[in-house]
Amino acid sequence: MSALSSLALMALAAPAALLGAAHLKTRKLAREARALVPPVGQFCDTPHGRIHYIDIGPRDAQPLVMIHGLSGQLQHFTYALADALARDYRVIALDRPGCGYSTRASDAMARLPEQAKTLLSCLDSLDIKQPVLVGHSLGGAVSLAMALQAPEKIRGLALLAPLTHPAPQGVDAFKGLIVHTSLMRHLMAQTVAVPTAKRTAAPILSQIFAPESCPDDFLLKAGGALGLRPESFVAASADASFLYPAIETQAARYANELSAPGAILFGAQDAILDATAQGKSMQAYGLDCQIAPERGHMLPITAPELCEDFIRATLAKLPAPQQPVDE
Repeated sequence: MSALSSLALMALAAPAALLGAAHLKTRKLAREARALVPPVGQFCDTPHGRIHYIDIGPRDAQPLVMIHGLSGQLQHFTYALADALARDYRVIALDRPGCGYSTRASDAMARLPEQAKTLLSCLDSLDIKQPVLVGHSLGGAVSLAMALQAPEKIRGLALLAPLTHPAPQGVDAFKGLIVHTSLMRHLMAQTVAVPTAKRTAAPILSQIFAPESCPDDFLLKAGGALGLRPESFVAASADASFLYPAIETQAARYANELSAPGAILFGAQDAILDATAQGKSMQAYGLDCQIAPERGHMLPITAPELCEDFIRATLAKLPAPQQPVDE
């Protein structure tokens, strides 16, 4: 073998060795994450995927369905908010399709209408009638998609820092999630994505929580460690990559089709989504927007009492639930 051939083989072997090492590191981090944050709830099978959820509070009380944001899981709500509301309401907090311990049939099921379809199917299976949807961030966009898709099934909306419209500038913390081919998304998930996420976690969390601080127990109590798994990167990447043009199409429907009553709470210093463009703009469609001074994006974790008061006040103003129609 010539010296040139030997060098060529070495050049090919080096990236393969690095990817192999990254894969082993990914598997180790994923095992540790699953051990640190195991499933906490039950599972509901739908035609489009399996949904992991908790169901707490009085069985005969008003249902609240809590839907988390990008790269999140239901522990964002169980961290400090769900138990307080479960004193008086039936609280269903769930992992969105593909997130946490939920699954989805394909990456394309990350599109907003498909997520809405899956969650509506889950609620039908659980016989949850006339819920109020509490959606945070991207979970707000999914909540709005559900309200557009099945307005007769949704009593109202209590949205926390929701994504409601296209955000052309994007967010630096999430730009690395945009991967437009499934093959590359899954290859990255099994090799470089998880070690990179661990290495960059601190600055990214600082940006997401700004101007507030990420709590020290976020990785465990809020389930943040689950982000260090290949499936978590795949879900978050698909959510981000399939967001457009779905959010543009959805926003164009609000004027003529959004009928669900409710309200929005935003932090005035939200570093992820603009309170005016994403919150105040929805007042034109009947959703009052309250702006909390000196608050950021991660309201369910950093301001649970404020969120609880907002949700309770929003529910108090909603019209009475629709009576079921006999089939």
